[in-house]
Amino acid sequence: MTFLKTTALSAVAALGLAATASAQSIVDIAAGDDRFSTLVAAVQAADLAETLSGPGPFTVYAPTNTAFEALPEGTVETLLEPENKDRLTNVLLYHVDDRDLRSSGFAPGPNYYKPLLTSERLCITPGADGVTIADGTGEAANVVTADIAADNGVIHVIDKVLLPGERPACH
Repeated sequence: MTFLKTTALSAVAALGLAATASAQSIVDIAAGDDRFSTLVAAVQAADLAETLSGPGPFTVYAPTNTAFEALPEGTVETLLEPENKDRLTNVLLYHVDDRDLRSSGFAPGPNYYKPLLTSERLCITPGADGVTIADGTGEAANVVTADIAADNGVIHVIDKVLLPGERPACH
């Protein structure tokens, strides 16, 4: 009986350690997913990795490598240059909200949301076919995978890099 009790307590302790060891921030999850290698490189170049690994909460609209590849030729390389760090930071902060916004928490219909780039707005529209996010170009990204949970928030995978600009039409 003592053996079973000790074994059970050891198993519970091991599960607790495993849960702690598997704790992952948004940056940890993105760094472990090949779809986000360009995003991770950009976050590192903008010195935002520590912030996005912090306690949050954060919602990150995470463009895939394919989304970055769809930008005009040379755009990513230019943004990653040290002299363009401020511009890169603004683009990345346009993809982050300082709340934990699960897909079920988006208000019905088109609504403005304020990203960390506070001078800008996104228009997020949930619908029967999924969630779209209009940016400053007037074009919309589609959420292709929603609600990837992290310890400090949530990731929504999108198929377009969101770019600041004009306030998108919303409503």
